[in-house]
Amino acid sequence: MTVARAQQIAAHTSSGDARGTVVSVRDLRMRYGSVDVLKGVDFTADRGEVVCLLGPNGAGKSTTIEILEGFRMRSGGDVSVLGEDPARGGEAWRARIGVVLQSWRDHGKWKVRQLLAHMARFYAPYATAAISRPRDVDELIATVGLTEHADKKISTLSGGQRRRLDVAIGIVGKPELLFLDEPTAGFDPQARRDFHDLVHRLADEEDTTILLTTHDLDEAEKLADRILILAGGLIVADGNPDRLAAQVESDAEVKWRRDGQRFVHSTPDATAFVGELLAQYGDDVTDLEVRRATLEDAYMAMVHRHETGQAEEAAREFAKETR
Repeated sequence: MTVARAQQIAAHTSSGDARGTVVSVRDLRMRYGSVDVLKGVDFTADRGEVVCLLGPNGAGKSTTIEILEGFRMRSGGDVSVLGEDPARGGEAWRARIGVVLQSWRDHGKWKVRQLLAHMARFYAPYATAAISRPRDVDELIATVGLTEHADKKISTLSGGQRRRLDVAIGIVGKPELLFLDEPTAGFDPQARRDFHDLVHRLADEEDTTILLTTHDLDEAEKLADRILILAGGLIVADGNPDRLAAQVESDAEVKWRRDGQRFVHSTPDATAFVGELLAQYGDDVTDLEVRRATLEDAYMAMVHRHETGQAEEAAREFAKETR
């Protein structure tokens, strides 16, 4: 995250104005029969913030998102989304939310422009002085890179093109809060880069709050202002990628070449070690590389604690750190 981006997010909430908080979750619980899937989840998301929810399969990510979207009733806890309880959200509230599901295959006989124009009409009654809804359909089609396919039947689109259409459907109503579930599945590298640019524009220029779920840690690192790790039904970590990586207690790995030989050394203080190395050998040291803990290391460490029955302990430690 850039300094400018961090300052922009801080400005949203620096005054303590509650209107800056778009999603507020307190002690969220969900039980299926005798199984507790969510055991007391707490987090917030602010206006214009991109928040990524990470976690292993079965951690409760989908359940959490479905509760926030108003599609599933929770067992307990307090949830506020755009100032309302999603369990009681009406049509006007729902018009302020966009959802990009992992996949769906309806309306194959419709054409791209035809479907988007049809869906756009549902949002027109919910335009306000602050936000004009819906988006212009042709501009939207161009935004997601489907101009050449606007008059094609949806059934003829490739997987990547169909995914772009899914994104267009999710943002046609100019949502204030956008849920993205594995949004770039099936994208080629250029389409993925274009989508990342779109997400940043939505957050930076339109103050759209984005809640993202993905298994792609590289994507999470590129897109998210803040990452939440959900394990064992609890939030066990919350922070930007650098902060999460710094929480991992692991040595840095230093690699270098000298006199044609390759050396590798692990150390808790890479800066001091490299300084001593260069002071002793100078220009004889080549191909110097330092690898510190990454987001992947942090994520795997948190998941490991969950798998070994330490998720609640990790959550308690996280709660202490954030007080």
